[in-house]
Amino acid sequence: MSDNSGDRDLGMERKITRRDFLDGMALTIGGSVLASAVPQAFARGLTGPSSAPDKASAYYPPALTGMRGSHEGSYGVAHSLRDGDFWSSAGKPESTGETYDLVVVGGGISGLAAAYFYRQQAGAKARILVLDNHDDFGGHAKRNEFRVGNRLLLAYGGTQSIESPARYSKMAKGLITEIGIDTERFYKAYDQKLYDKLESACFFDKETFGVDRLVTGMGSRPWPDFLKNTPLSANVQRDVARVYAERVDYLPGLSREQRRAKLTTISYADYLTKICKVDPAALPFFQAWTHDLFCVGIEAVPALYCYEAGDDYGSFSYPGFDGLDLGKREKVEPYIFHFPDGNASVARLLVRSLIPAAVPGHTMDDVVTARADYGQLDNSKCAVRIRLNSTVVRVRHDGAPESAKQVAVTYMRDGKLQTVQAEACILACYNMMIPYLCPELPHKQKEALHYLVKMPLVYTHVAIRNWKSFQQLGVQQILAPGSYHSYTALDFPVSLGDYQFPSKPEEPMVLFMLRTPCSPGLPQRDQNRMGRVELTETPFSTFERNIRDQLGRMLGSAGFDPARDIEGITVNRWAHGYAYGYNPLFDPHWSEGQEPWVVGRKPFGRITIANSDAAATAYTDAAIDQAYRAVEELSRRT
Repeated sequence: MSDNSGDRDLGMERKITRRDFLDGMALTIGGSVLASAVPQAFARGLTGPSSAPDKASAYYPPALTGMRGSHEGSYGVAHSLRDGDFWSSAGKPESTGETYDLVVVGGGISGLAAAYFYRQQAGAKARILVLDNHDDFGGHAKRNEFRVGNRLLLAYGGTQSIESPARYSKMAKGLITEIGIDTERFYKAYDQKLYDKLESACFFDKETFGVDRLVTGMGSRPWPDFLKNTPLSANVQRDVARVYAERVDYLPGLSREQRRAKLTTISYADYLTKICKVDPAALPFFQAWTHDLFCVGIEAVPALYCYEAGDDYGSFSYPGFDGLDLGKREKVEPYIFHFPDGNASVARLLVRSLIPAAVPGHTMDDVVTARADYGQLDNSKCAVRIRLNSTVVRVRHDGAPESAKQVAVTYMRDGKLQTVQAEACILACYNMMIPYLCPELPHKQKEALHYLVKMPLVYTHVAIRNWKSFQQLGVQQILAPGSYHSYTALDFPVSLGDYQFPSKPEEPMVLFMLRTPCSPGLPQRDQNRMGRVELTETPFSTFERNIRDQLGRMLGSAGFDPARDIEGITVNRWAHGYAYGYNPLFDPHWSEGQEPWVVGRKPFGRITIANSDAAATAYTDAAIDQAYRAVEELSRRT
């Protein structure tokens, strides 16, 4: 996207994002005030002790707009630790005098689930402390709130859904049931017919395709009819239509097993061009389709993965496989198991089960509109405490790991280095941080923990005055393979409890936009590293300008005006996003038990590891299962 468009025409001068002393760090929305960047925000008038920003009466992170996800103030200490210059200026840690049965490092779903399982085993009186570096709990399962007039709009800052709950393990199913979730409720809560008359579209941007053009009917009209309206060349149009329409065996002479094996060793881009003989000029059309699930383009994803994964949103399908007889795909449940704020409600229900006073209510319905009381999270009168804005910098046994009776956990909070003691510790943080927290780990284990480079991505949410432009265009979702955000859609239509989804085009709406920073041509882990750097170096103003520009260009023909119609923007930046999964195009074959995620999660004395990294898969049930395993390892240790 170009920066040359007039900022005034795009609405860049509007104060909706309420940027203050940090680019993209909103401090006020709807009268609420939050100190996400401590201690500067307190200097601006917050009431409450500076050592406990979440005790301030107006502290409410979900209402923040601007740059969220890995927000400013959440990663500076960790980066200093990584770079090796933290301890030279950190000073000597002071003991808080606190002793716990368990300290959990990381307040995402895996960390909260670990606290839940531990308390189940140890009893309600078990003293548990959860430490998290962010200003909110939930990890990637964050809640975004907007106010448009008097209307509350909810969205998810990260983890979207309880995907395919029928496939959950016994322990994961048990947990979500015990905290009050009945997945059958979503069959009524999720309006599967609301967008029936709206189609998918593709936006061809002039920078990539030579002209700005929105073409509707993608996947619903015959491909030749759809493609003739695109700026793609006649030859590319013929090849794309052919590979969709033909049922050709592109791998003759191979058995099903041999075909599947072949498709794991070739990228989808190479499969299209070298096997299906599609004109390489067609690749920009397909390039970004894998961004959502894999965070890299089609040149870095095995063809078989594309066949098996498909698209959760139903916005496209991968061509070229219909004649291969690869076996039936596993029947999956509809992609509807979704709270209005995504899996933030799962995290909120876990917190409610651990600290009832923090999230009022009793059901999966009332949790949706419940206002969390952050002042109750770190209450000295409660057995379970959650301490936010606290970056752990060291976890060390008091003595030899095999015989130590306690673990010392040191963290930075509000510029102060503090230490607590615990009988055990579960590290539910990113794998790549663990070697810096526990330098005493065996070398092989540290190497394994470093190997899995998390995949960066951005979930952007834009609150708009109404969605009449989508209705007029007849679309619900737009693929934009060359644009800054590669996917834009009307939010999931879920009404639950007192929350009613904006089902009429005249009502305000939240748009979901996806961006994955990629560097095509590099191995996936290198792409992940470069994407992480890009995200941390990109200011909110750049995101905002691109968002406004892209929406104006895609929707302008239907009367959408970014200066007038955008009411709020939240950019959920996850420089460390999805857990890294095995990619046979770049990773070696490991023998069973020697995979880096297996070696990396081995217990170390009174320290165990729980996170989705430890399963090498970025799903909620994996995070829960790994939490259960980590607690079980502690129980065997003690």
